[in-house]
Amino acid sequence: MTDTELKTLLTQQKEHLDVLLSLLRQEISAISDRNIDELESSSQTKVQCLEKLQSLDQQVAQHPMLAAHKEADWFKQAISILEEQLDACKQQNEVNRLALEQSQINLQQFKNELLQLHGKSGLTYNRKGKPAVDSKGKGFKA
Repeated sequence: MTDTELKTLLTQQKEHLDVLLSLLRQEISAISDRNIDELESSSQTKVQCLEKLQSLDQQVAQHPMLAAHKEADWFKQAISILEEQLDACKQQNEVNRLALEQSQINLQQFKNELLQLHGKSGLTYNRKGKPAVDSKGKGFKA
């Protein structure tokens, strides 16, 4: 393997990180739109992208000229760019996680309000402490 092959591997990693960041940015709109199909598709594409990144990382780690180039300026610069891109992916993933949690909280509050409106007299709580409508005994005659 040559220096060019190592540079190509690092460039491919950068390209896959760019794709991953783009997917993560698209995911936030799918979360806010509650678009389940888009989220599922995005998740599958992200897994494929992460698998490719892992494969490329292993190829870089096994490169015979890696030790010789670790101190080279071009190598340090390429690694720095990759680390910045990876940090951006991590930050966007955290934003998406928080947005998803907030969306789930909002849905739970909406559900609770609907339950309260549906059956104020039958509103109770289940074993887990979640609100539920108690419909037992209603509509039955002895």
